[in-house]
Amino acid sequence: MNVDRLRELFTKPYGMPAPTEEQWRELYDENVCFKDPTQERQGIRAYVDAQDGLMRRCDDVYLTPAAIAVEGDTAFVEWEMGLKIKGIEFIYPGTSRLRFNAEGKVEDHRDYFDFVGPTFEPVPVVGGFVRWLYKRFVD
Repeated sequence: MNVDRLRELFTKPYGMPAPTEEQWRELYDENVCFKDPTQERQGIRAYVDAQDGLMRRCDDVYLTPAAIAVEGDTAFVEWEMGLKIKGIEFIYPGTSRLRFNAEGKVEDHRDYFDFVGPTFEPVPVVGGFVRWLYKRFVD
């Protein structure tokens, strides 16, 4: 796995299809462990189901990579993900840490991003509360 392949994997413009199960299986180990702020999945079947579920819940999804670093069997990819759901666009900046097995497939995938702020800030009434809550704990 190199920087160019990771940039390709982490690029999905609005209106374009997501990777297929076959494409995921080319890159991810059968026993991949996936974790993000909302879920933890074990195995390629569960990982593919999670990706398919995200696509089904959204009207559209984009993913854009920024900085990518690869050292040995570990890579970090900084990204921005956009989700369009019922006329509202949610933007999540984040980072993925990937670990590769001896065959170069992803065996551990961990996403780091703020789920609460970008999810609830655009929602009327709730957004004001979230901004107040963040300000209360951050300022």
